[in-house]
Amino acid sequence: MAAASPRTVIASSWDCQRPGPAAALRQNAVFASALSLWIHTMNRWRLLLVAAALAAPALHAQVIRTAPAGVKPARLVVTAPPNVTLDGQPDRLSPGARIRGTNGLMLLSGSVAGQPLPVVYRRDPAGLVHEVWVLTEDEYARVDGADDGSATGHQRFAELLNLVFGARK
Repeated sequence: MAAASPRTVIASSWDCQRPGPAAALRQNAVFASALSLWIHTMNRWRLLLVAAALAAPALHAQVIRTAPAGVKPARLVVTAPPNVTLDGQPDRLSPGARIRGTNGLMLLSGSVAGQPLPVVYRRDPAGLVHEVWVLTEDEYARVDGADDGSATGHQRFAELLNLVFGARK
């Protein structure tokens, strides 16, 4: 292999020092490699910490729940999914039925099998139980019997549901 001539070495060192697009590209390449997330792993952690700090206020936001409309109170027992009993009467859950716990998370029908749950529920157009909200015993005691079929009963039931769901955090 032939050695580089002194003239070539001088030309390349002079080329590095003169301003222009080639020098700017070299400086950007050095800067970009210093910020590389793959070469310098500490930068990944810094990026993660910055993202977590920016997302923290959104995590503390409270969800305001509203009371579901068109629901009825009952005691639900899941016998063998999708078979259930509502106040002792046999019924069925619809395909894709949603059961929400007291914390608002979904419950699997098999996980509550055999447990009598105080609930409010809504039916789908086919008449099957489609959406269920589990209540605490205190909430159910306030809601049960509020709707007597009259206009004031419906209004009182809706107001009690708003109180129940508004009190949950």
